[in-house]
Amino acid sequence: MALKDKHSDAIKAIILENAESALCQALMTAETTEDMKALMIDLCTPQELNALAERWLIARLLARGDLSYRDINGLTGVSTTTIGRVARFLEKEPHKGYKKALEKTDQAQS
Repeated sequence: MALKDKHSDAIKAIILENAESALCQALMTAETTEDMKALMIDLCTPQELNALAERWLIARLLARGDLSYRDINGLTGVSTTTIGRVARFLEKEPHKGYKKALEKTDQAQS
């Protein structure tokens, strides 16, 4: 039996699986901040990781409600385009991922 034939069902299952859902499941396996950081470093280039961290920083600053886009741009150097995109997902998009994460991190810090 050829290697291709031997593994074809397992390979097909991986390929047919929803890649985004599989990634989310993998991210949920991290039990500590250190575990998550290690996984993120393995998954992302330094630039990708920086972009994600930057968006999270912007979401946290926007959630305060007392800073303008220009204030945030001045404090962080992040473009107003990126700030606007984060703001749109924070306030208007139906996913509410930022809001849920912000609520959970706020609760954990209380």
